[in-house]
Amino acid sequence: MGIQLILASASPRRSELLTQIGIRHIINAVDIDETPLANEAPLAYVQRVAAEKSAACYAVGNHGLPVLSADTTVVCEGQIMGKPQNLQQAIDMLSTLSGRSHQVYSAVSLRGHQHWQAVNMSEVRFRPLTQAEIIAYWQTGEPCDKAGAYAIQGRGSVFIESITGSFSGVMGLPLFETAQLLAQQGIKVIA
Repeated sequence: MGIQLILASASPRRSELLTQIGIRHIINAVDIDETPLANEAPLAYVQRVAAEKSAACYAVGNHGLPVLSADTTVVCEGQIMGKPQNLQQAIDMLSTLSGRSHQVYSAVSLRGHQHWQAVNMSEVRFRPLTQAEIIAYWQTGEPCDKAGAYAIQGRGSVFIESITGSFSGVMGLPLFETAQLLAQQGIKVIA
């Protein structure tokens, strides 16, 4: 069997997750402005960004294949946390998450002759962190390109006391919702 879809993402984690469920894909990453709009709610934000990614990729030409994209954001006390640009931003973000719960929203967009979306929200609780731990974590390089300045699948996992929801959603692609979207369009996942 051939390629089943185009992944509009440069994220190696999303590609690995698709491969994990048996989806053969090619990557055609798109670069869009991911700045939240004024007063944009977190749910609306991730849905909009995921939809804009799939639309941008689909517009370029897709060789008859559907386009899958996703967006994930970390939210604490209603505030969207992007990717830290420097050590101080990482300290601020991880200090805010320290010893408390936050939400991770992941939206999935599938675009073909129509557009379909799904979203997942997970709750993640961090243990208290020290500034020394945060600085040491930053120095690993792992938090540099991660929403909320951590990777659940990497070294950042040691900060996580509990998770309610989707581990793969916190990684960046909620597999349950993704598999449902794909199945509705006749794209078979492992089985």
